[in-house]
Amino acid sequence: MSSLSERPQQAVVGLPLPHEGAALHVTGEALYTDDLVGRTRDVLHAWPVQSPHAHARITALRVDPAYDVPGVVRVLTGADVPGVNDAGVKHDEPLFPAEAMFHGHAICWVLGETLEAARLGAAAVKADYEPLPSLVGVREAIAAGNYQGTGRHLEHGDVDAALSGAAHVFHGEFEFAGQEHFYLETHVALAQVDEAGQIFVQSSTQHPSETQEIVAHVLGVASHAVTVQCLRMGGAFGGKEMQPHGFAAIAALGATLTGRPVRLRLNRTQDLTMSGKRHGFHSQWRAGFDNDGHLVALEATLTADGGWSLDLSEPVLARAMCHIDNAYWIPNLRVDGRIAKTNKTSQTAFRGFGGPQGMLVVEDLLGRCAPLLGYDAMELRRRNLYQPHHATPYGQPVRHADRLETCWSEVRRTGEIERRQAAIERFNASHPHAKRAVAMTPVKFGISFNLTAFNQAGALVHVYKDGSVLINHGGTEMGQGLHTKMLQVAATTLGVPLERVRLAPTRTDKVPNTSATAASSGADLNGAAIKNACEQIRARLAPVAAGPLGISPHDVRFVNGRVTGLYAGDDRLSWEDVVHTAYHQRVQLWAAGFYRTEGLHWDAAAMRGEPFKYFAYGVAAAEVEVDGFTGAYQLRRVDIVQDVGDSLSPLIDVGQIEGGFVQGAGWLTLEDLRWDESDGPNRGRLATQAASTYKLPSFSEMPEVFNVRLLEKAHEDGAVYGSKAVGEPPLMLAFSVREALRQAAAAFGPAGTSVDLPSPATPEAVYWALEQARSAGQLNELDLHGLRSPARLSGV
Repeated sequence: MSSLSERPQQAVVGLPLPHEGAALHVTGEALYTDDLVGRTRDVLHAWPVQSPHAHARITALRVDPAYDVPGVVRVLTGADVPGVNDAGVKHDEPLFPAEAMFHGHAICWVLGETLEAARLGAAAVKADYEPLPSLVGVREAIAAGNYQGTGRHLEHGDVDAALSGAAHVFHGEFEFAGQEHFYLETHVALAQVDEAGQIFVQSSTQHPSETQEIVAHVLGVASHAVTVQCLRMGGAFGGKEMQPHGFAAIAALGATLTGRPVRLRLNRTQDLTMSGKRHGFHSQWRAGFDNDGHLVALEATLTADGGWSLDLSEPVLARAMCHIDNAYWIPNLRVDGRIAKTNKTSQTAFRGFGGPQGMLVVEDLLGRCAPLLGYDAMELRRRNLYQPHHATPYGQPVRHADRLETCWSEVRRTGEIERRQAAIERFNASHPHAKRAVAMTPVKFGISFNLTAFNQAGALVHVYKDGSVLINHGGTEMGQGLHTKMLQVAATTLGVPLERVRLAPTRTDKVPNTSATAASSGADLNGAAIKNACEQIRARLAPVAAGPLGISPHDVRFVNGRVTGLYAGDDRLSWEDVVHTAYHQRVQLWAAGFYRTEGLHWDAAAMRGEPFKYFAYGVAAAEVEVDGFTGAYQLRRVDIVQDVGDSLSPLIDVGQIEGGFVQGAGWLTLEDLRWDESDGPNRGRLATQAASTYKLPSFSEMPEVFNVRLLEKAHEDGAVYGSKAVGEPPLMLAFSVREALRQAAAAFGPAGTSVDLPSPATPEAVYWALEQARSAGQLNELDLHGLRSPARLSGV
C-alpha cells in the first residue's frame, strides 16, 4: 500500500459528513459572486449588444446613441483593448469580433449605472451587418466539409479482416444532441482595481488560473497584476472551465477604463444563447460479432459539433474516442474523429467531457443489435465486459477489470433482476397498451486529464499559534463537496478534530498555476497536495513532541487533537501545546504542498499510451414503464453499484452518484436543444432558450425506488487515502434508462424487434419507436450484405 493511499485507523476521511456549506446554502447565507455587488460601492453593470444573425460581417458600429441614454457610462469595443483582443486559449475567440459567428454573439458591451441603463444603452447601439452563409446543423457542416482543429485516428488490431470474417455485421448512423449546463448561477464576474493598479476579479470559474491568464493578456499586463478569486459556484458541470474567461475580461477591462467596479452577470436567456454546451455528435459505424455474441470489430467515425470556435473540442473528441469501448473489450477497433465548425455557441466541457458521447455510440449499437443476434441485451453486454488480462485499444491495461463483474453481479443480486424480469414478462403479456422493461449498463471511465501537464495541484496550509488550521487549495467548489473532502483530508493528516480546520476561498495569489477543477480529478489532485503540505508540518512537529514524550520522532502519532507515542499507555500532549512549543522553538508552521500524478504518458498524435491514473467502474439497472398511446414513461426503479475506492466522504459520494445519474437521464431522455435551421430571419437562433422550452429533470422524473451502493473492498492504491473520483462516472450510468426505454418500446412488437431510438429519447421519440415495433418489426426485415441490420437513424 502506498503512503498516499494508506489511511490511519482513526480518520476523519470516510465519515458520512454533510456538505460543509449545506446550512449556508439552505438558509440563503452562502455568498456567491453576484452577492458581492451589494457589498461593493459604485458598481457599474454590463450588458451585451448581441448579433441577430448566425453569421455576418459587422460593417458599421455606431455607439454614440448609447451615450444619450441616462446612466450609460461607457461602451466597450475592440478599440479599448490594450492587450490581445481574444478570450480563448486557441486564439480563435475575439473578445470583440469583427464578424459575428453565431446568433447572439456579443459584439460590444455597455456599462451603466444600473442594469436597466446598460440594457437601454445596448438597445440604442446601431450596428450594420452583411449576412454571410451559415452552417447550423452538424450534417450541414459535414456536407460542406467544414471542420476545425486536428482530427484524430485510433486503431488497434486488423479491423478489415475481423469484419470480413465476422459471422454478423451491422452498420448504423446515429446523431445525438448536446446538453445545456443550466446551472443555478449563470456566468458572472465582478472586477475592481485598487490604487496600485492591481486587478481583483471575483469570478464564477472552475479555472481561476486560466481566468487570470486571459484577463492579463487582454489587459496587456503580467499575471501577477491580476488576482482571481472564486468563492463558490452555483453549479458549473464543465461549463465554467473555459467560458468564464471572456466575461471576466470584459468586467476587468471596464474596471480598468472607468476606475469603478464592474459587474457582469448574464441573465438566463443570455446565458443560454451566449455560452457553450455539451457537444452534440454525429456517428457512423460498422460492427462485427461472432456466433457467441462477442463484439470482434468496430469501425466508427465520430464528428463533434464544435460550434464556432475550438474551445475544448479537441480534448473532448479525444476522450470520446478513448471511451467508445466503454466497458467492453473490442479486439479490433478503428475510430476516426473530426470537429465540425458550425455557427452556434462554441461547445465546451460538460460532465464526462466527451466520454458520454463515445460510450453512447457503443451502448446504442449493442441495444440495437442484441435482438437481431437473438440475445437479451443484458446478456450481450455481460459477455462483452472487459476481463483482467485485457487492455484498451490505446494500450492501457484495464486494471481491476474484475470490479466490473463484481458490480454487475451485485446489482443483479440486490436489484432482484431475475425476479423482476419474470414479473415484467407477466405484466407485458397482460397489458397491451403499456409495457415495462429493465436494462443494465456498465461504466468504465478513465480518471485524469488527457493532457498530462494538467495533472498537478498545489495547496497552502497554515497552522496558527492557537492550533487552528487554515487550508487553501487550487480546486473550486461548485456544489460537488470538494471542500468538504479537503477539510476531512487535512484533519486526518494532521490528526486534529474537523472543527479545528477552516478552508479559505480559492485564490490565484495563494495557490498559483492551478489546473481546472475538472476531469473528476479535484479530490485526487488537491487532496494529495493538501496531504503533502500537512505531512511537512507534521514532520516538523514530531521532533518537538518527541522530547517531552521521551520517544523517537518516528514514533510520534497525531490522533484527534492528541500527540502521543505508539501505545495507548504512552504520555500524551495536546495538539495546541505542541504547536505553541514549536512556535517558540521557531519551527515553521505552514507549508506549500504539491502533487503530480505519476505514471501517465500519452501520445496525442498517435492516440497511444496510458493517459489515466485508473478507471472508475459502475453498473446501473433501470426499470421503466411506457404508455403505448403517448410514449410517456415512468422511471420506476434504479439500482446502482459504484466503485469510488475507499470513499473520502460517503454522503457526498452518494449525492454525487444520484445527481450525476439524474443529469445523465436528463441528457438522454428530456433535454432537447433546438436551433432554428430554417432559411428564415431567425436562422441559427437557439429556440430552447428558457426553462419553458428546455425541459430539465425534476422531482417527477425521479425513480420511485432509488438504491445507491458503494462498492466494498475497493481500495485504490496510489490515490489519496485509497479513494476514487466520483464526479463524472455516474452520469453515464443513465444509459440504463435509455436502453430500458428502447426495450419497452420494442416490447410493443414481436419478439426479436430492434428499434431505433433518438437521443434525447423524449416521449415523442419513444412513441415513434414503439410505432416502429408495432409495424411488425420493419427494422428486422432490412438486409445489409445479406445480413439483418438496424436501419440508419435519421437523428434529431
